[in-house]
Amino acid sequence: MADLFNTAASTDYNAAEIEVLEGLEPVRRRPGMYIGGTDDRALHHMAAEIIDNSMDETVAGFASRISVSLNEDGSLTVGDNGRGIPTDPHPKFPGKSALEVIMTTLHAGGKFEGKAYSTSGGLHGVGASVVNALSVEMTVEVARNKTLYRQTFSRGIPTSGLIEVGPAPNRRGTDVTFMPDGDIFGANWAFRPQVLFKMMRSKAYLFAGVEIRWSCHEKWLQDGSDVPQEAVVKYPGGLADFLIDSTKDKALLISSPFADQVDINGEKVEFAITWFGPGEDGFTQSYCNTVPTPDGGTHETGLRQSLVRGMRSYGEIAGNKKAADLTIDDVMAGTGAVLSVFVREPHFQGQTKDRLVSQEATKLVETGLRDRFETWLSADKERAGFLLDAAIERMEERKRRKRDKDVARKTATRKLRLPGKLADCSSSDGDETELFLVEGDSAGGSAKQARDRKTQAVLPLRGKILNVASASDDKLAQNQELSDLSLALGVRPGKHFNIDDLRYGRVIIMTDADVDGAHIAALLMTYFYQQM
Repeated sequence: MADLFNTAASTDYNAAEIEVLEGLEPVRRRPGMYIGGTDDRALHHMAAEIIDNSMDETVAGFASRISVSLNEDGSLTVGDNGRGIPTDPHPKFPGKSALEVIMTTLHAGGKFEGKAYSTSGGLHGVGASVVNALSVEMTVEVARNKTLYRQTFSRGIPTSGLIEVGPAPNRRGTDVTFMPDGDIFGANWAFRPQVLFKMMRSKAYLFAGVEIRWSCHEKWLQDGSDVPQEAVVKYPGGLADFLIDSTKDKALLISSPFADQVDINGEKVEFAITWFGPGEDGFTQSYCNTVPTPDGGTHETGLRQSLVRGMRSYGEIAGNKKAADLTIDDVMAGTGAVLSVFVREPHFQGQTKDRLVSQEATKLVETGLRDRFETWLSADKERAGFLLDAAIERMEERKRRKRDKDVARKTATRKLRLPGKLADCSSSDGDETELFLVEGDSAGGSAKQARDRKTQAVLPLRGKILNVASASDDKLAQNQELSDLSLALGVRPGKHFNIDDLRYGRVIIMTDADVDGAHIAALLMTYFYQQM
C-alpha cells in the first residue's frame, strides 16, 4: 500500500525531465493527434491527405489530371500534372530545397497566405509531412521546368538529397509514393481498393471536369468486387451526376435533382438535392474545399435553413397555412443532398477536418441557395405542391407520434391523472362498469346523485364536441373534450386504439331528448366510429 503513495518520483522532477520533441518526432509519438488514430480509417486518411494536395492544384486551375495507383507491394502512388512542388533552395533553410522543407517540417506549405492557392483543402501545412513521418518509405518525384527531380525519405527523415534525374520535356507535376509504417498501423495493414476507389470518385464529382486515373494491382482485388483494375473517372455534371448515380436504385419524387453552382466573391457553393418517395431514408453529404466533412458543420446548417425557410415561404405564397409549422426534420427527412463549398479561410474541428466550424459558411450557403430554391419551386407549381404535401405529411406524422406518446404517458398514469370532472366508479372490473356521457355539468350533477358509485361513472361534456369527420388531426389533438374522453376511457384514439385498454364495459350516451341532444349523440357516435 505504501508503494501507491510513494512520492519519490516527484522529488526527481526537474528541468532534465522536460522533453523537447523536434522535427516530425511528435507525429510518430502521437499519430492520433494528426490523423485521428492508427486504425483503418486513419490509414486511409493518409491517402486522402496526399490526394487532397493534388486536388488543390486542380481546383486552383494548374492541373487537369490526377492518378491514383495501388501498387503490388501495397504502397500507394498519387500524382498530378500540376506545377510540381518547388525544388529551389528555401530562403529560411540554407542547404535545403523547398521540397525537403515541406516533407520534413510541420506547418510548412504554400496555403497560409492564399497567394499560391485561393482556396484549398490543406490548411495547416502538416498533411504531407505527417504522411512522410508515418511511412517507412516515401519517394517524391517532381517534374518542373522540363527537369525531373527525386528525393527519398524514411519515417520523416531524408535518405537522399534532392537528385536531378534528368530531362523530362513532356512531363510536369508531382508524384508521391509512400509505404505506411507497420510499427504504427500494425503488421497486417493494407489499403482497401473499395475505399480508395470511392474516395477517388467522390473527388471527381466534387470538381467537374477533372480526370482521375485509377489503377490497382490484381493482387489486391477480391473476387466479385465491383472495383475495376483500371479506370478513368470524369464527371462533367459534377454533384448532379454524383446524386443521380447514388440514387438510381431509389424511389424518387422528382425526375432530376435541383442542382446549381454559385460563385460569390471568389468563393463557391455547389449543391445537388433530390427528394425520395415513402420508405426511403434521406442523407446529406458535405464537403469543404473537396475535403469530406462527415460530421457536418456550419455549411450544412446553411443548407437546412435554406430548404426549410424556402419551403415555408412557398407554402405561405400558396396559401397553405400548415407550412408555417414545418421543421428542418420535416423537410430534410426525405431529402438526399450533396453540398460542396469552396471558401478561402475554412476552420475545421481538428486536423482530421471532420466538421466545418466557419461561421461565414452558413451565410454563404444561404445566400447561394435560398433564393434559387424558392425560384425553382415557383417555376413548377405542381412539383412544388407535391414536395410541400410530402413535407406536411411528415410534419403531421411527427405531431401524431408526439400526441400518441403523450397519450401513452397519460394512459400509463391514468389512475392518477383522470379528468377532474370525471366521477369515477370504485370497481375495476370491466364487465360490470359503465361510463355515462352526459350533456353539461347540470345533468352531470343529477346523474352523479342517482348513480351506483361502485359500478357507474359519469363524465359531463361541455356542449357539442368537435366534428371529427371534417376536422384535421391538429384540431382533434387540441380539443380538450375529446382529450378528456379518451383519457377517461383509458385508450389511445386512432390507429393505436386497443380495446383491451378500455376501462369500462359499457359506454352510455345520455343526452337531452331534443335536437341539440341528438346532434351531440351523433357527434359522439362519429368519434367512436372513426377513432375507435
